[in-house]
Amino acid sequence: MLARDIMTKHVVAVTPLTPVKQVAKILNRNHISGVPVVDKSGKLVGIVSERDLLARRGAQVKSIMSKSVIRVKEDTPVEDIASLMATRKVKRVPVIRGQHLAGIVSRADIIRAIALGEHIAMLTPVYDL
Repeated sequence: MLARDIMTKHVVAVTPLTPVKQVAKILNRNHISGVPVVDKSGKLVGIVSERDLLARRGAQVKSIMSKSVIRVKEDTPVEDIASLMATRKVKRVPVIRGQHLAGIVSRADIIRAIALGEHIAMLTPVYDL
């Protein structure tokens, strides 16, 4: 099973110029804990999470976002994504096609696949996610 098989394709994303207050509203309204940051062409340029909102100060996303983003390609095995999430302690991983955002895989997406009976050879125990 690959990232493209379980990723959320309709991703809520923001731009570097999005006001921080609006990001907080987006996270709250959508019941999510982070969003990718994309430029006008859809290129992934960062990620902003609840942690960034709490730990950093700024009026716009560009001043609080994490620019170093752990990302995977559409053909990355889900097992590798789960391992990456556990070792890097991240809750979501953007999926890219070239340089552009194609989707996102969250811990919930992996758990959902397991619950639906999809065969995923987990080398990382689920409780480490």
